Amino acid sequence: MEAAMGLMRRIPAKHTDTALSALLSLMPNHSSDLLSQVDQPLQVLCDLDSGKQFILCEYNRDADSYRSPWSNKYHPTLEDGSLPSLELRKLEVEANDIFAIYRDQYYEGGISSVYMWEDDNEGFVACFLIKKDGSKTGQGRRGYLEEGSWDAIHVIEVGPEEEENTNYRLTSTVMLTLTTNNESSGTFSLSGSIRRQMTMRLSVADGHLCNMGRMIEEMESKLRYSLDQVYFGKTREMVCTLRPPSEVAQVRIPES
Repeated sequence: MEAAMGLMRRIPAKHTDTALSALLSLMPNHSSDLLSQVDQPLQVLCDLDSGKQFILCEYNRDADSYRSPWSNKYHPTLEDGSLPSLELRKLEVEANDIFAIYRDQYYEGGISSVYMWEDDNEGFVACFLIKKDGSKTGQGRRGYLEEGSWDAIHVIEVGPEEEENTNYRLTSTVMLTLTTNNESSGTFSLSGSIRRQMTMRLSVADGHLCNMGRMIEEMESKLRYSLDQVYFGKTREMVCTLRPPSEVAQVRIPES
């Protein structure tokens, strides 16, 4: 299992589905562990009752059906699917409305979903998802990318309240895939993922949504910076080393 997880960490994000399918065939006894621990590129389904799209993941799946955050119904229909409590469902609806505003401000579109469920420690868990298709045929407004996607998964474990404070543990994963194809730069493909964790103890005076929102905003800022430094920065460094600019590469003629 350790070797399989090490392999999945090194697989480009766009090949995750293929690699995971192969591992499930080789290790059927570990299928539940693999599906719960490996983050896959997010998929989207339309909720016919509300007319809105929602994101599919392990956190809203029960058997082969997925729960919509808009109608709170499973698609395909599942009679005995697990549902959040009435109080948590109310918080989930509010979180989806607020997170949609956050998504539009930071991502200029895309699809977002928030799911919540009770845990075994008298607290609850919240999952915030964002999927942005940045390709020319998708939601890429600038038209630079032939293919491009950004999948963000934020899972926050919220502990029980203790003296008006609560422990929050955030685990965030971002999967980035992009491909360009034009005359000036040719064909270029970049794919990768990054995961980080953050733990904070905060007052609940401002509410859980306010605390979780601040944590996600801070974490996404750090993740974007890390992606820029690790993927784009290192790629730029390698390209400039292998193919230096023409003015640097020119052979200097010695003076006579």
